[in-house]
Amino acid sequence: MIDFFIELHPVMQALLVTLFTWGMTALGAALVFTTRSFNQKLLDSMLGFAGGVMIAASFWSLLSPALEMAESGGTPKWVPAAVGFMLGGIFLWGIDKLLPHLHPNTSMDQAEGIHPEKKKRSTLLMFAITLHNIPEGLAIGVAFGAVATGSPSASLAGAIALAIGIGIQNLPDGVAVSMPLFRDGMSRKKSFLYGQFSGMVEPISAVIGVLAVTFIEPLLPYALSFAAGAMIFVVVEQVIPGSQEEGNEDLASMSLMIGFTVMMILDVALG
Repeated sequence: MIDFFIELHPVMQALLVTLFTWGMTALGAALVFTTRSFNQKLLDSMLGFAGGVMIAASFWSLLSPALEMAESGGTPKWVPAAVGFMLGGIFLWGIDKLLPHLHPNTSMDQAEGIHPEKKKRSTLLMFAITLHNIPEGLAIGVAFGAVATGSPSASLAGAIALAIGIGIQNLPDGVAVSMPLFRDGMSRKKSFLYGQFSGMVEPISAVIGVLAVTFIEPLLPYALSFAAGAMIFVVVEQVIPGSQEEGNEDLASMSLMIGFTVMMILDVALG
């Protein structure tokens, strides 16, 4: 099975692992079938953990390899990392301003983007988690694309570790959409469908990431840093505030520390 996976084209590898991460989002959304409510402290700790995973992945799996790859270039090695990182944040900031969305546990008057009042609450919640998932899919795709280019700074085990870490932190994403919708009166089935649908963007953005770096290899350090910047923007703008808005700041903060540690161990041990 492992040999079969290794022999696959990088696009297929990225597609398969992001089907797993999508499945983890669906698993989180499926919890709506087992309970009428979800413990807020547990959800906040899961979101904090997710933030820690994303921060660690941004450095260990993306920025650090980008810096190593840039050493052979003609510019200072920090340039691709700095430029890509800022562009990733600016890109997500732009989407955040344009895409109508609503963060979990917030009221409709706090919706963001262009004309959010014209969208249903269910659609706005799904768009918020979709916005969260775009950089995750890109990060996985770029990581597998880096392996395909033969870069010594990239490894298949490291790319798989990144996918595992993102998959783990996708569990609360599904919960964060399906449970509020169910509490608002939507059926369990529809709440689940909306919750899992938000993860569909990850396979799509992963394939885009692989194709971009395999066809334009010099972009690789920039692409890795771009994905890192986009993920950090999501963590700071959405994940950390969402984990602390119900008053569980200490719990969420310690969960973030645990998530960072787990992802760091995964990346160093497997990468």
